Amino acid sequence: MMNNYRFTDKVAIVTGGARGLGKATALLLAQQGAAVVICDVRRELADNAVDEIIDKGGRALSYAADISNANDVEDLVASTVDYFGTVDILVNNAGIMRTTSPAESIPAEEWSGMFDVNVTGVFQCMKAVLPIFKERRSGKIVNVSSSAGRSMSTFNGAHYTACKAAVLGLTRHIANEAAPYNVNVNAVAPGSFATEGGLELVAGAPPEALEAEAKKIPMRRFGKPEDHANLVAFLCSEESSYITGATVDINGGDLMM
Repeated sequence: MMNNYRFTDKVAIVTGGARGLGKATALLLAQQGAAVVICDVRRELADNAVDEIIDKGGRALSYAADISNANDVEDLVASTVDYFGTVDILVNNAGIMRTTSPAESIPAEEWSGMFDVNVTGVFQCMKAVLPIFKERRSGKIVNVSSSAGRSMSTFNGAHYTACKAAVLGLTRHIANEAAPYNVNVNAVAPGSFATEGGLELVAGAPPEALEAEAKKIPMRRFGKPEDHANLVAFLCSEESSYITGATVDINGGDLMM
């Protein structure tokens, strides 16, 4: 049964919500009362996540879109408003990872493709919801960056590090513009998490190598999707009403080292 209290009557868009951190976030928001639009390029996986929410008594809609395409993003927001009446929360979770290195080996098209999704896509999603949020003088945006944006990437290439750092600057700037309208814009910077995408990134690595990586983290484990979802839900709630322009790290203490 859904626990309808924290986000009752709220509508949330979660991009990249078909699996991993995005799915965990979508499930938690729905569990706590939100109607959730799961946007992903993987329509079948998005449909499966929506079915899971509906089976538990929640409200959800899947939407196939490429956030690097401005028309797709505009249609996503318009469809959300048409279906649920409004939008209150945006979680910019969608992103892509590439391991190409060293930097001089990154093809120009791969570099631009990473920025198209990981930075321009985030901007376009914010751009599409901000007029609604400003008019209503209410709204929550959470952008998913990475520890790479705080330091550098452990597994990905220079373009991933640059993208995730750009998301942090973009978050601060939009937060400053939106604050007079009572719109909160924050970022989270997750470290190493045990997700499908993370495991695909290190596919072929022996279990002992992954265990050794986990032991390098002060808390001696990789993050769980639920850890991340709990943080994002807090930033989407009224409990965080005086927090904006912030980046919250969630990495088991990894950046202390």
